[in-house]
Amino acid sequence: MTDRHQIRQQIRQARRALSGTEQQAASEVIIRHVAGAEHLAQAGKVALYLANDGELDPQPLIDWYWSQGTQVYLPVLHHFSPGHLLFLRYDPDTRLIANRFGIPEPKLDIRLLLPKQELDVIYTPLVAFDSQGNRIGMGGGFYDRTLAAWRQGLGPRPVGLAHNCQQLPAIPTDSWDIPLPELITPDQHWRW
Repeated sequence: MTDRHQIRQQIRQARRALSGTEQQAASEVIIRHVAGAEHLAQAGKVALYLANDGELDPQPLIDWYWSQGTQVYLPVLHHFSPGHLLFLRYDPDTRLIANRFGIPEPKLDIRLLLPKQELDVIYTPLVAFDSQGNRIGMGGGFYDRTLAAWRQGLGPRPVGLAHNCQQLPAIPTDSWDIPLPELITPDQHWRW
């Protein structure tokens, strides 16, 4: 299975097939992994995402971070630079609107904007990953562009979040793909 489009279809179908109970259990186990990793548990500013299309739901992790006093940010599609993300502060009372993909995001408010290099951790959704930290996203390149600074030793630490069923033996990579230094599934906390 080397075709990225085919991989996306098969893995997205597998994660959508997970029951609500399986989804909830996976989300709760992730908190234990994060709480047990000092560099993640003590991060002051983290970016997460709102689950879509069967992605591992980080809302319980968001709630946990709020309970720790951590500032949480969500990605917002950049209005003036297509293909790029901005990060806006997210609190329980933040007003959300659907972006062009139908994914909820905070309404653009410059007062809530944080430059990505000021984040400590960016938790990234993904479609598939392998045991080397390679990932396949949805195909838009949003996170690859966002994480490009990490490849140069700058910016926040990327940490992938995924269900166990999203792991493959190997993933075909392209020159622009940014491998993750860390990834958390319900069964394992990977570090490369």
